[in-house]
Amino acid sequence: MNYKMILHTIGKILCVEAALMVPAFFISLGYGEADSMRGLATTIVLTAAIGILLLILLVPKNKNFYAREGFFTVALAWIVISLFGALPFFFSGAIPSFVDCWFETVSGFTTTGASIIPDVLSIPRGLLYWRSFTHWLGGMGVLVFVLALQPMARGGGGQAVHLLRAESPGPEVEKLAPRMHQTAKILYSIYIGMTLLQILLLALGGMPLFGNICITFGSAGTGGFAVLPDSIASYSPYIQWVVTIFMALFGVNFSIYYLFLIKKPRQALKSEELRWYVGILLAAIILVAVNTWGMHGGAADTIRHSAFQVSSIMTTTGYATVDFSLWPEFSRWVLMILMIVGACAGSTGGGIKVSRFVLMLKSLLAGGKRLRNPRAVSLVKMDGKTVSERTLHGLSLYMTAYVFILASACLLVGWNGLGIETTLSSVFSCLNNVGPGLDVAGPYSSYAGFSVLSKLVLSAAMLFGRLEIFPLLMIFSPALWSRKRS
Repeated sequence: MNYKMILHTIGKILCVEAALMVPAFFISLGYGEADSMRGLATTIVLTAAIGILLLILLVPKNKNFYAREGFFTVALAWIVISLFGALPFFFSGAIPSFVDCWFETVSGFTTTGASIIPDVLSIPRGLLYWRSFTHWLGGMGVLVFVLALQPMARGGGGQAVHLLRAESPGPEVEKLAPRMHQTAKILYSIYIGMTLLQILLLALGGMPLFGNICITFGSAGTGGFAVLPDSIASYSPYIQWVVTIFMALFGVNFSIYYLFLIKKPRQALKSEELRWYVGILLAAIILVAVNTWGMHGGAADTIRHSAFQVSSIMTTTGYATVDFSLWPEFSRWVLMILMIVGACAGSTGGGIKVSRFVLMLKSLLAGGKRLRNPRAVSLVKMDGKTVSERTLHGLSLYMTAYVFILASACLLVGWNGLGIETTLSSVFSCLNNVGPGLDVAGPYSSYAGFSVLSKLVLSAAMLFGRLEIFPLLMIFSPALWSRKRS
């Protein structure tokens, strides 16, 4: 294990994180929030100092970087940035309990949007900005952001690809350019462009700038932290529709947008995952709208609320315009299923991903065909290409680990005694990086009433969900800690 290279990379990430907290400090300065300024300033200095020390003291001579280093670096980086990202809330006294600070920050970076804050208006604006910005940063990936800012040193091409593969969601990582640095820049260019477009459209609807930026960060990262107690319900129908559309757009694989940029729209529209994603989204909207007809006024309001909540839950954003925990049971089950399916691979959304869902369905059909006719050749194809056995094996491993972690988390959270609906929905929500659940964990409630054990378990579930399980799981592998490369 190349520990010096790993810690050197962590140092670079901490320096970037410290720099990204500076705008939050100036927002607190502008609003005269003394406690928030103190908390942010202390954290910035501490984070930058440790980052610089790691960069100076741990200069690696050996720049070899393999898959296991990539997994370890990504897992460690996300834990470290969450720990340091939680400090402004703790040092300012805005959130007295460090466990609560940790839960809130992990929820932010993993784009979950589950919150322990009962009254969001009690939090200083500088901290609200930082809280929402963690969504935007975590949506595309912290290490992808670092790669976009600075290419790896000579000989670090392997490092970049292993970091990107470990952090990027989905069964496979697609390179958009020959160099990983270029791929990261392309991804973030698209990401920033879409973010600025949403800010512009919300501004045209008369949305105040601060709320506009925070809500856009949450939409882009598919996070869900709001700046008002009722989430998005207070805003106009126009603003709600803009947020609905952009939540759905950020749930699309970013390679699709790249194909449009390089003028290959036909190739983009041939994407099987995209067609399934749009199909599931539209079908769910129709089903929920029919089931909730008459609950929210006329046809226009029903369709708007249905479209918003389906888009919010399927993309794992977690914003709300109504308390959907009060919807009929059928609609709640639709939303629960959407929590699990999630958005597209290569998007900022969570869940198991549409591509995995499609591959599991096709594998099931192929297995059934082989049972009926053992001599039949039944290949699993995606976008006209045969899916490798390695990918299918990886899918099986992922789902096995997913079910194991889900069951373990449910047992531990169940100790809290909050009921099966709350327990199941909160675990599903956190593991799939959705945010709101049902009942006690509903969209207009908070996780404040959960025990310390439950908060720690759910925080771990968020990290497992965002990092696609294996990077975090491999930390506990004894072979990973061996100095010898296996």
